[in-house]
Amino acid sequence: MARPDSKTTRILQAVAASVVPETAGLNSAGWSALERTVAAAIAARPPNVQRQVRLFLRAIEWLPLFRYGRPFTRLDPRRRERFLASLQSSPLLLIRRGFWGLRTLILMGYYTQADVIGAIGYRADPRGWSVRR
Repeated sequence: MARPDSKTTRILQAVAASVVPETAGLNSAGWSALERTVAAAIAARPPNVQRQVRLFLRAIEWLPLFRYGRPFTRLDPRRRERFLASLQSSPLLLIRRGFWGLRTLILMGYYTQADVIGAIGYRADPRGWSVRR
């Protein structure tokens, strides 16, 4: 999947702000890094999975219209969280998987940034525990 378009970026940012509230403090470079990480992870998947992710993001944007009268990106934070909680606990396995997959991508995009790693004190090293001693 190529870099997301502006509509997809707005939806992704709105979901990210609910999933990881700390993303509100990201500057443009931080958002770009998050989006690049997510786009790279999605690009590694087959084309049908890439389409499913795009479709799921569009569904997240427009499904709240039926309940709240507004698209997801125009909801207040409390309603966004309520809507995402309904996806998270949906009786439909496909919806739950879609939400948890998107959530995982967002967490990966945020927590793999060097500034964030330093801020939370993460000190893991690919060479293993012996490096920390």
